[in-house]
Order: sequence, then C-alpha cells, then structure tokens
Amino acid sequence: MPTTTWNKAQWKNFPAHQQPNWPEPGVLERVIAELSLLPPLVFAGEIRSLSEMLAAAARGEAFLLQGGDCSESFSQVTAPNIRETLKVLLQMAVVLTYAGGKPVVKVGRIAGQFAKPRSSDRETIDGVNLPSYRGDMVNRAEFTQEARTPNPKFMLRGYNMAASTLNLLRAFTRGGFGSLQRVQAWNQEFVAQSPMGRSYDRLGKQISQAIRFMETIGISAENPQINQTVLFTSHEALLLPYEEALTRQDHITGDWYDCSAHMLWIGERTRQLDGAHVAFLSGVHNPIGVKIGPDHDIDDVKRLAEILNPENRAGRLTIITRLGSKRIEKVLPPLLREMKREGLQIVWSCDPMHANTYTATSGHKTRSFNDILSEITCFFETHWSEGTIPGGVHLEMTGNNVTECTGGAHNIVDEQLASNYLTSCDPRLNAEQSLEVAFQIAEMIRS
Repeated sequence: MPTTTWNKAQWKNFPAHQQPNWPEPGVLERVIAELSLLPPLVFAGEIRSLSEMLAAAARGEAFLLQGGDCSESFSQVTAPNIRETLKVLLQMAVVLTYAGGKPVVKVGRIAGQFAKPRSSDRETIDGVNLPSYRGDMVNRAEFTQEARTPNPKFMLRGYNMAASTLNLLRAFTRGGFGSLQRVQAWNQEFVAQSPMGRSYDRLGKQISQAIRFMETIGISAENPQINQTVLFTSHEALLLPYEEALTRQDHITGDWYDCSAHMLWIGERTRQLDGAHVAFLSGVHNPIGVKIGPDHDIDDVKRLAEILNPENRAGRLTIITRLGSKRIEKVLPPLLREMKREGLQIVWSCDPMHANTYTATSGHKTRSFNDILSEITCFFETHWSEGTIPGGVHLEMTGNNVTECTGGAHNIVDEQLASNYLTSCDPRLNAEQSLEVAFQIAEMIRS
C-alpha cells in the first residue's frame, strides 16, 4: 500500500473489522461531514515532535511511558479525574527520569479512548440478546435496546469531550501545574502515607534541593524545562470513519496526519495485513503502535513493519508486546532476533496488562500486580540478553484509589476488589500501584 497513492478514504476498499453496525447510514454520513469541518484536536508540528522523541527511545536515549484509562467514559471527563490521571503520569515520569536517569516521553491513553473492540457483536443476558457495548463513542453500557443501539452522533460528543480534555491538559502542563517545583504537591493524599508515597516524597525533596541549587548559581526556575512539561495523547484507531474525518493535510509538508491524537495504535484484533486499519494508518504520518499478542506469526509482524514503516524510519513504529507473564520468556526472544536480523527500527514497548487478566474468586475481572511486574521484568531481561532496546511500557492505570488489580504494596486481595471497583472495561492499576511499577522500572533502566 504505497503512500504515494494513498488517500484517507481508501480503507473502505478493505475488510474493516470491529466496526459497529450503524443503523442509519445517512446519519453516519452527516456526522462524518460535520466532523470533517471541525478544527483538528492536535497539530502536525506536535506530532512531528513526538516522532523525534520516539526516535530517541528507539535508540535507547529516552523511555516511552504510555498510560491511562482502559476505556474512557463520557461521565468521567471531569477536571478532578483528568487532573488525577495527569498527576500519576507526572509522578511516574519524574521517578523514571530522576531515578532511572533517562528522559521520558509521556503519552496518555486519554482524550479519545472512547471506543473498544469486542470478541462478539452481540451479548446475551437472561435470554435477551442485544448489541455489545463498544464504548461511549458508539453506544451506552446499560442493557437495553435503546442504550445498546449504535448512535453515530456519539462521535460528535466524543470529539467535544476530547477537545475539553486536551484544553485542560494543555492548561495544566503549560500553566505551572506540571512544574518540577510542584513535584511534591503531585503526591495524592491516599498515596502519600504509603511506602511508595514516602519513597516518592524523598525523591521529590532531592529534586527540590537540586532546583534551589540551580537558582542559587543563577539558572532560573522559569526555564520551560523546569516549569512546563509536554504530554502527548493516544488512543486505539478503532472507529475508522471518525479517524478519516479528523485526518488533515499539513499545509507545510503536504503530508497527511490523523489529528485526533498524536499517536495511534492498531489493536491485536484489527492488525490484519489486508485489513482496513492497516490500510488507513499506512498513509498517515503519526507515530503508529501495533499490539502483538503471544500467538502472532513473525512473518506477519515483519510484513506489518514493511507496510507501516516502509522507509524504516526510527520513531515511526512502536511494537507493543502483550504476551503474558507465563509466555513472554518463550515467545519474545525469537521475535526480537528476527526483527534485529532484519535491521528494523522499532520502539519496543511492553503491555503487561492485557495478557494477564483473569476472573477472581469474587467474580471480578482482575490482574495480579505480581504478574504485571513479572512480565515487565522478563521484557527487560530478554532485551538485554538479545542485545535489543527495551524502549517503553504501556499501562492501563488511573489516578484514583481503585481496587481493580490485586497485590501491590498494600496487597489488595480478591475479597477487597469490590470495595472500589469502578472500571467500565478492564481492571487498572491505581496510583500507588502505578508508582510502585515506576520505581521498579527505574531500577531496571538504571541497570
């Protein structure tokens, strides 16, 4: 699929998996036409900056931290929730940068993660069969015919929610909230008294002392590197009509960019070589991620790299492995060896969440903190043994004090999951567990 002949509507010529069964094509067309006239959510220059930072991660000169909600909900797009998610990302980035000694590329699963793939188009409860819930940008979670009927107008609402989120994130990151002078203020109340919170507090005091030293010798704390931060956005490029509508041609370079987010990824269920998602993302100039599960075919992965990154440009392609703590040791080495032998420029990122999900005795879908940490550790150790670069981590997490994943410093057990189980989709690490992961990764980065 050469980009010279690419156009943003050509995906319609390929099989499109995981698309809703929209009931009224005319309504869908009107919504897409309206979306096509709305301003871009992100800009080509920002996207190019992210590509350069990811190129550094591919060389081992930076580390990718990608994290956020499993599936964003319209009802949770509030200032407190956005602030708490940003806080924990900033905390993790500070730990990785200061304790790990490496610049961190911060990418949120935020401002667009409103749609999700499903294993089946329909769901049956007590003999009633309805369309599956596919995220707030498609339908609603309540199990009624009205709620479960896909509604294209929800994409317009999703755009507005993403715009509101981005507006607040830009205000926070550029208006002083993201300043390193506030590093200790980011410690959430429920984390501050925990072992991880106390470790973070000690690290924050060291950073504050370093800033005071710089001011003493005449280096201003108003320097943008100190009083501002940069956060990029990402989501799975699932709803192709929405992505097409927000794809624009840059007037400076003439290149096409999907301006719904800085980075997009293709999921394990939609990465078919002859599929519409690969066809569409082959032509946009955003950094692209591809989720790879344990049952992949190595030749398919090589072909995906050729299609999505034909120029083999560093920073263009991130392979996000989601292999599971029990299979990664066997599955990852041959994949790394073959990609290395081919000389492919790749940011290797570890998703330790999706292949480690199980149902607890309480009936809740959950993930074990120990399994998550085990997969991350094996990811690093395998890269070291193969002479490749562990470039990043991809986490489902929240800044709220949820009880969705077992284990961690406070050792959440199955019986405690129900106390604050809030996710509408997959279980997430809470702020304390996320911070604990960051400290563990920092140790490995520094090794």
